[in-house]
Amino acid sequence: MDEHPAEPPSRGERQQQTRAALVDAAREVFARDGYHGAGLGEIARIAGYTRGAVYSNFASKADLFLAVMDANLRDIGGRAWDPFDPATTGAGTEVAEVIRGIALATLEFIAVAARDERLSEELAGRVQVLLDLYTRIAAEARADGEPLAAAEVGALLAALDQGVTLLALTGLASIDQRMMRIGLRRLVDPARAATEDARDSRDAPGGPAALHDQVIQQRIAAALRDPALPGGERG
Repeated sequence: MDEHPAEPPSRGERQQQTRAALVDAAREVFARDGYHGAGLGEIARIAGYTRGAVYSNFASKADLFLAVMDANLRDIGGRAWDPFDPATTGAGTEVAEVIRGIALATLEFIAVAARDERLSEELAGRVQVLLDLYTRIAAEARADGEPLAAAEVGALLAALDQGVTLLALTGLASIDQRMMRIGLRRLVDPARAATEDARDSRDAPGGPAALHDQVIQQRIAAALRDPALPGGERG
């Protein structure tokens, strides 16, 4: 028997838990209602807190959206990822809709940030994190004799990633995970891609194409399975 029961969480730990719950709830509401349509009261309700908890942790809805972006970037930032790995299982319909909603909300936020100097700087910092991630991928998978610098290839990878998302949102083109990986591979190592693409062309799953979408897919799918998490099934 444990004679030393665990100490209650400190004030700082409680605040971290509150912020994490609000960020998870915000991801759900932003995906469902869009950036402009999302209400802080609704986010607080889903997280299990009052509206005051939102204002005590975030200066504005924009800062809460930036926190959602930060959480997504943290999820993918430390992961080893290789475009030559086999494609993983595609997303279900519900998860795919959430991912699409997040992408649309992000476009709304970008338009808002473009007209605000502080938000523009904050957004640029997040975009740089994504560029650094793709630069790392390019550096680790680059072919011998590649004339472009890793940062240049990384920028092209990020542009492909974001461009695919934009095309998908317009409904004019559908690029699944298999096609996305083929495109990334051809940018990183065209010669190796010719071999790997043939292997992936048979029975490869579809699903969200962008790298960050794949990570968000895993997070959302876990929430849908767990009633205790924001976004999970509720009785």
